[in-house]
Amino acid sequence: MILYLDNCCFNRPFDDQKQLKIKLETEAKLFIQQQILLGKYELVWSYILEFENNQNPYSDRRYSIKVWEKIATVFCSENEDILTAAEKLCTAGIKIKDALHIACAAYTQADYFITTDKRLLNAKVTEIKIVNPLTFIDTLDS
Repeated sequence: MILYLDNCCFNRPFDDQKQLKIKLETEAKLFIQQQILLGKYELVWSYILEFENNQNPYSDRRYSIKVWEKIATVFCSENEDILTAAEKLCTAGIKIKDALHIACAAYTQADYFITTDKRLLNAKVTEIKIVNPLTFIDTLDS
């Protein structure tokens, strides 16, 4: 199974862990990453993930996320198909960076796009299954 974790998901452990939902999503995200390390899932790394991560002003966060590029087994570079798909997603009201993430996930045929971004979780997208880390784990248990 191929997974695409977006920048929000990678950054979840750095959010305020006093909030129960954030704490649970963090634990779920860390569990998913552990499963990736064990070889149960494949991870996608994309050029837009690289771009967004490089914009992170906190070097410790930037580095801890960058490590996952070396762990990823599927890589996505910019191409015309992705740009066209992202443009289509933008016309549906999705912001450009988010649209590029979704387009990359769909292009690489990822099975799931995992995010903690509420806007994306509520978006009407048919290109890929968008779930938060808790929903992903719940889906596997059913």
